Amino acid sequence: MLVLKGLTTDLSRRVYCIRIEDINVSGMIANHKLKSAISDNCFYEVRRQLIYKQEHYGTKVEIVDRWFPSSKMCSKCGNVQAMKLSDRVFSCQKCNHTLDRDENAAINLKNAPSKKVRLARS
Repeated sequence: MLVLKGLTTDLSRRVYCIRIEDINVSGMIANHKLKSAISDNCFYEVRRQLIYKQEHYGTKVEIVDRWFPSSKMCSKCGNVQAMKLSDRVFSCQKCNHTLDRDENAAINLKNAPSKKVRLARS
């Protein structure tokens, strides 16, 4: 828990706007293949701490709609395609753009349309 506190404090001190996905943690934990990875990473606790700290550090935490296809959409051309959870590299079938899956998703979260984003409230 101490590591999470340091992580969220450091992020809150350095970054004004923090945008995260609204993921269904309880639904993901129901999948026996994901259960330990999700539980070990404490996704909900990271979100809770970031939201809690936004008033203290003057940050803004934004939540992107859970149905926004951040990891399945090409950050270059916008093509949406199916991907397996085990795929760690995004390779667009339309424009051939290739990028690490998480980096591609981060770009898409940054550029998510405002109608898919809401301000987190504590």
